[in-house]
Amino acid sequence: MSSDPPSPTVTLTADEARRIALRAQGLLGAPERRGGVPGVLRRLGAVQLDTISVLARSHELIPYARLGAVGRAAVESAYWGSGRTFEYWSHAACVLPVEEWPLFAFRRRAFLARGHRWHRMEDAERSCAEVLARLRADGPLTATELGGAKKGGEWWDWSETKIAVEWLLDTGQVVCGDRRSWKRVYDLAERAVPEALLAAEPDDDACLRQLVRQSGAALGVATAKDLADYHRLKAQQVGAALPDSGLVPVRVQGWGRDGAAAPAWADPAALAEEPRGRHRTTLLSPFDSLVWDRARTERIFGLVHRLEAYTPKAHRLHGYFAMPLLAGGRLVGRVDPARDGRTMVARQASLDSPKSLPALARALTEAARWVGCDRVRVERLEDEALRPALDALLRESLNGPDGDAAGQPAG
Repeated sequence: MSSDPPSPTVTLTADEARRIALRAQGLLGAPERRGGVPGVLRRLGAVQLDTISVLARSHELIPYARLGAVGRAAVESAYWGSGRTFEYWSHAACVLPVEEWPLFAFRRRAFLARGHRWHRMEDAERSCAEVLARLRADGPLTATELGGAKKGGEWWDWSETKIAVEWLLDTGQVVCGDRRSWKRVYDLAERAVPEALLAAEPDDDACLRQLVRQSGAALGVATAKDLADYHRLKAQQVGAALPDSGLVPVRVQGWGRDGAAAPAWADPAALAEEPRGRHRTTLLSPFDSLVWDRARTERIFGLVHRLEAYTPKAHRLHGYFAMPLLAGGRLVGRVDPARDGRTMVARQASLDSPKSLPALARALTEAARWVGCDRVRVERLEDEALRPALDALLRESLNGPDGDAAGQPAG
């Protein structure tokens, strides 16, 4: 079945689509302080996890970008040990609201049908039974506590126990809803997932309809490929689910080839209200759901962005963990951050225009305060002629009163 929208009646400009996307992602309008970090997670539907930690780990940067200097302890307590979340395979390894547990039944069944993920067990039945028995007897445990995560080689050289517990997680018998020192804590699904959610086993079609609907709400307006990428669904799955997803067909000017209008799908709630409010000025994790889809990021914001952490240093253009700078509803630059004691360091920074210099100073200052730094050092500025003005703005910002970083008016 084709995923092209049938006879769309609404045509959006590229700017309208951009503002709708920002509003859907919680980056346009008043911060959702009443909902806090749990509210951000519910809105996004998935927050990607990654081991890289520069200013903070990526899962901390996501609510920070939307709420400002939210306490980092509040982030951790909202994600883990609350009984309201679980980790699973979505866009990648993600933390998800526990309400989404039934929606991934299709993926758990697919793992079962496949019979393995990356590793195969020497004695699957015995290994899985031993892990389940330990968890049943001793309560939630890490892989180390279960008997060791590795055989002693590289990180992917998993022990039989680690393979077993991850397989049980893949297939839904075990859940990770907590972490200790960044290690997954595994528990029995029957203990960790509310009974009503655990008993719900929607068929594949129902799972996919709900996930496409959730992706559409989180993106605001999206192509079929955008929707597929959000939870890493197959194109044919999205195509089959779209007609009954509740999303409505639209066309977006500038999204097609040579600036033509292109078919897309929109959340009807996003179309019902003009996306107004205050734009956030902030640095974004490369794993933020606003920018994790490269093609969508380039289409909406005109920014070609790549994570260069795994690129040899000599070949990096923008830095190890270059973070896009969001200001005025646009991506206006990049910063590759680091820390040196109580100094936040921008190893390199670039802007698309000198007009974005105040936004850069503001974003650097807010991020520095959030991670407990009281100084900012910019090591390399792409346009060194801007350094005196940036230094003056940083001094003024760092010496001034703390602000709420509400941002710039919508444009």
